Amino acid sequence: MRLSDRSALPAAVIRPGYARERVKPRMAHIGFGAFHRAHQAMYADRLASEHGSDWGYCEISMQHGWQKIADLQQQDLLFSVAEMDDDGWRGRVIGVVRQALHLQTDGLAAVLAALTQPEIAIVSLTISEKGYCHHPASGRLMAEHPAIAHDIAHPAQPESAPGLLLAALRLRRERGLPPFAVMSCDNMPANGRVTRQVLVELAQRQDPALADWVRQEVAFPSTMVDRIVPAMTQEARGQLHAWLGGAEDEVGVACEPFSQWVIEDRFPQGRPAWEKAGAELVSDVLPYEEMKLRMLNGSHSFLAYLGYLAGYQHVGDCMQDADFVRAARHLMLAEQAPTLQVPNVDLVQYADSLLQRYRNRALKHRTAQIAMDGTQKLPQRLLDAIRWHLARGSRFDCLALGVAGWMRYVGGRDEQGAPIAISDPLRERLAALVAGSEEGRPRVLALLQLDSVFGHDLPDSPDFVNAVSHAYHQLLSLGAKAAVAALPLTDREVSDDHHHA
Repeated sequence: MRLSDRSALPAAVIRPGYARERVKPRMAHIGFGAFHRAHQAMYADRLASEHGSDWGYCEISMQHGWQKIADLQQQDLLFSVAEMDDDGWRGRVIGVVRQALHLQTDGLAAVLAALTQPEIAIVSLTISEKGYCHHPASGRLMAEHPAIAHDIAHPAQPESAPGLLLAALRLRRERGLPPFAVMSCDNMPANGRVTRQVLVELAQRQDPALADWVRQEVAFPSTMVDRIVPAMTQEARGQLHAWLGGAEDEVGVACEPFSQWVIEDRFPQGRPAWEKAGAELVSDVLPYEEMKLRMLNGSHSFLAYLGYLAGYQHVGDCMQDADFVRAARHLMLAEQAPTLQVPNVDLVQYADSLLQRYRNRALKHRTAQIAMDGTQKLPQRLLDAIRWHLARGSRFDCLALGVAGWMRYVGGRDEQGAPIAISDPLRERLAALVAGSEEGRPRVLALLQLDSVFGHDLPDSPDFVNAVSHAYHQLLSLGAKAAVAALPLTDREVSDDHHHA
C-alpha cells in the first residue's frame, strides 16, 4: 500500500496535524533531493504543524529525479523523514508540498507558470555545487558550460538552473510581479553571493537591462545548512517500510537527528518564521558557513578519500580507527579552526560534537558518496584554509594529505588495484590528466593544472606543491591507513585562543 492521505500509520509516526489545503505554495524549491526533503521541507512542516504557518512548497526537478516527482504525485504529495540513531527511528510525514513538477515530463511552460505564481516569494535551491555552472576557484560564471552556452543563445528555453531562474524572473518583471528571493542551500561559502554573481553575469550576456534589474531588485540571502542525510540503501528502505507500519514510501529519507540552519535575513516579499522551528536568522552567514565547510565538510572529505583508500566503506568505519579520529580532530582544531572568525562558538566543543555525530552507527554514510564531485568541493573545504596557512608560514599536514588523498582517489584505482568509479563533472579532464602523467610527483603536477580548482596561486607556491607531493609520496609508499597514522600531530594541539575564534 502506497503512503497516502488515507494511510493508517503507527502512533509513533507524526502526521500532518493541519489542514493541508490551508498551506499554499508560497515557496518553490529546485532540486527535490534527499537533503531538501530531510532539511528545509521538515522545517516548513514543523511550522505548519506547531505554529499554523501556511508556507508550503512547489517542488521542481530539472535533470534527474523525474521518478521521485512521479512517486510523490502518486503519494498525495506526502513523504516521510525518519531520524535514526542507535536508539531507533523517530520522525514525521511531511505534508507541506502542494505542487510537484519535473522539467522534462511536465514541460518548461508548466514550470515557468509555477515560478510566476504571484504568491511565490522565495525560490530555494539544492542543486549541488556543480549545478551553479561556476568556476569554484573564482565564483565566476562558467560561460563555456554547454548548458550556459545554450542559455545565452536561447534565454527563453533554459537548460541550466541559473537560466531557469532568469527566465522566470524575466517573466515576473514583464508582468509587473515582484521578484522572488533566491536562496541557495548548497555547500558553498557565500552561496548567496555566488548565486547572484552567476545570475547577473548570465543576465548581462542575455539582456543588460535584465542584469541591472536583478542587481537592484533581487535578494540573494546566504544560508548555512547542516544535516547528514546518507543515500538510501535497500536496508534503510526495509526499515522505513517497517517503521511506517507497512506503507510504501518511495520518496522517504532517513537522516541523523541533528539539524542546523543559519539564514541571512533578507526576504523582501516575506518569509516563514523559521526561527520558531530552530533556525538562526543572522545578518552575516559567512562565518558560520566557513566553520561548517572547513570543519565538518573538510573533515568529511579527508575521511572520505583516505577512508575509501584504506578500505573503509562508511564514515562510521573510519571512526573505529583511532588514528583517523586523531587526524580528523587535529585537522579541525589545529588546521581549520585557526582560519575561522566565528563569533560565540566554542570550536573545541563543535569539533567534538562533529566526531560524535560521525560515530552514529545507524548512519551508513558511504565514503564514496562524500567523495563525489571533488573538483567542486576542494576549494572551499580544504584549499581556502591552505591559503591561510601559506600566507602565515604555518603547517597544514592534514590538509595536504587530504588533497593528496583526492589526487590518489581520482587516479581511478584503489590500493588493491580495483577500479574506482569517479563521479565528477570534470571526470573526462581528470582521466586525461591521469592518463597523461606518470605516478608520483608528475601526477601531482598534472592535476594542479586544473585552474578552476587550484587557481594559479597554489600551483605557483613551492611550499604547497612540496607539501602535497610529500603527502602523495606517503600514500604511495605506506598506503592510506599508515600515512594517516604517520601524520606528525603530537606537538600541536589547538591553543586556547582558538577555542572562541
